[in-house]
Amino acid sequence: MSKSIYPQKPIIVVVGPTASGKSDLAAKLAKKFNGEVISADSRQVYRGMDIGTGKVPLSKNPPSHPSPFSKGGGRREGVKTSGYYHGIPHYLLNVASPKRRFTAAQYKKLAQAAIEKIRRKNKIPIICGGTGFYIRALVDNLQIPSVKPDLKLRARLEKIATKELYKKLQKLDPRRAATIDRHNPRRLVRALEIVMTTGRPVPQLNPPQPSFTKVGGLPPFRKGRLGGIYTHVLFLGIQIPRPELARRIKTRLQKRLKHGLLAEVKKLRSQGLSWKRLDDFGLEYRWLARYLRGHITHQEMVVRLQKDIEHYAKRQMTWFGHDKRIHWIKNQLEAKKIIEEFLKPPHLYNDHKK
Repeated sequence: MSKSIYPQKPIIVVVGPTASGKSDLAAKLAKKFNGEVISADSRQVYRGMDIGTGKVPLSKNPPSHPSPFSKGGGRREGVKTSGYYHGIPHYLLNVASPKRRFTAAQYKKLAQAAIEKIRRKNKIPIICGGTGFYIRALVDNLQIPSVKPDLKLRARLEKIATKELYKKLQKLDPRRAATIDRHNPRRLVRALEIVMTTGRPVPQLNPPQPSFTKVGGLPPFRKGRLGGIYTHVLFLGIQIPRPELARRIKTRLQKRLKHGLLAEVKKLRSQGLSWKRLDDFGLEYRWLARYLRGHITHQEMVVRLQKDIEHYAKRQMTWFGHDKRIHWIKNQLEAKKIIEEFLKPPHLYNDHKK
């Protein structure tokens, strides 16, 4: 087919806290609505970090029966498919070395290329992940300062205690301080590096107030550019009660430890990652690295990691809770209903006439 069946080129975004089931939902929705999935996770971009980041198991073989809507997609595209999960192509997994820093600007560039590749196949891009800043940078076209690492400044900042780094960021960029992981020195140093080098904060993170259109009595869909380059975007957020989410996090952590998480961290270390680099990645890599160094017991590691992941999930929900464009759903059926309304005329066909 030479023309898209959706002239307005829709995009679907699936967000939610860690352990909420985003990846499985995105794959099911992609299969139902002829889509392909772009990951939006700041740690899943790294090769060799699989168990600790919760990457879906990828197959290198494409499905034997391609979609009848697809035109191909050719190998001439600049961004490659990372692999297939339940027969669905996935992008932006395993694209960087864990020894090198991967930025939101790099993510944005690769994700934009993936969107165009998917659209050329007459499919719907489905962006799925829990890294809110990556999603905002992409969908709302945030102009991220291209700030090269300042080694002297970093060396100075890295001598400062994490707690003091956070206080410093609160003074210089309170908006970023409100959403950042205050226990992650790598991210604190980078945020300070940007604001101290450019003289201005990281790009505005509060979503602008968009114009909305209501369809079928459902909550409003996003309509209009909002300074971005994508005009028809549906945001879906997975809503899970906090006790249930805590139970899922605990169960998942036990499975990860049982299925080789410690061996994964040891392997990364043997490949040349410093203890500091592992600590900077946070969560599983931080606490298992500290356990391997003998700084904490195994029991302390499990307890502190469980608590840290729960705090991370809370920060994610705080971030996404500020974005009024998100349609909060409890299950796949609710998601399916909203997407069907989003994709049907007149929404995608006639909004541009208004």
